[in-house]
Amino acid sequence: MGLMGALPARFRRERVLIVGCGDVGQRAAAVLGAGRRVTLRALTSSPDRRAELRARGITPLLGNLDDARGLARLAGLATRVLHLAPPPSGEPVDWRLDPRTRGLVRALIRRSLPSTLVYGSTSGVYGDQQGRWVSEATPVAPLTPRAWRRVDAEATVHWLGRASGVRTTALRIPGIYAVDRDGGTPRARLMRGTPVLQTEDDVFTNHIHADDLARACVLALWRARPQRNVNVSDDTEMKMGDYFDFAADLYGLPRPPRVPRAEASERLPPMALSFMSESRRLHNQRMKHELGLRLRYPTVREGLEA
Repeated sequence: MGLMGALPARFRRERVLIVGCGDVGQRAAAVLGAGRRVTLRALTSSPDRRAELRARGITPLLGNLDDARGLARLAGLATRVLHLAPPPSGEPVDWRLDPRTRGLVRALIRRSLPSTLVYGSTSGVYGDQQGRWVSEATPVAPLTPRAWRRVDAEATVHWLGRASGVRTTALRIPGIYAVDRDGGTPRARLMRGTPVLQTEDDVFTNHIHADDLARACVLALWRARPQRNVNVSDDTEMKMGDYFDFAADLYGLPRPPRVPRAEASERLPPMALSFMSESRRLHNQRMKHELGLRLRYPTVREGLEA
């Protein structure tokens, strides 16, 4: 038996693999590296990022989720996996499926499995709930191809959990913001004067600060219950137009113009319009009670003012 195999579990160093180590992944790595006994690895498709990742204490692994043959090296590497890579965009053969998550799971089952796999999904899987409160028990109702792919990714991840005993978690994530995140505040949109919906047409939106999301990801790696979906959202209860009004006042910028939905469909790109077509409010009790996350930024007011 090797030395590591002989050590009691509490002395073994955890090996955490981050797949999709962008802004949130790097924040999670910083949390993981602050006191836990972990070895950090990250899959990256860009050779240019290797020095940056090493500087953050992360061992880079060159690979591409769109090349399933190159993923075999991931098998057996990690005791815990944080999967934050989005599904492919564009028009794949079957637009409802996420081949990246399927390829990752196929690679992981080749050798010794991780004890936990946490997947960063989206609250968009709920579709339009017409402003109603939704919990993790609310049936999914995706309206867009990207949301359908997330539903498929969640199903793939939880299949692994049921089939193998890996503790799997899908974090359902709304809009991510942070003042130190690229595009992480409404300032640029406000400066462009992009309109928002008039009050009677407006929709509820949900938010999470990038730092709180990173902490939720780390907590889920250790604390999440098996085969669980968890809404990761702050306590903000605000419609989209009110959010932009608040930000405009905070930055000393003009409030955005309010337009009816029919006019918005003519003036806004399809992606922006899709976010204005779904309205829901997320319950976050499971996040607080099961993960034990205490929000540093309970609402966008604290987060943007910070």
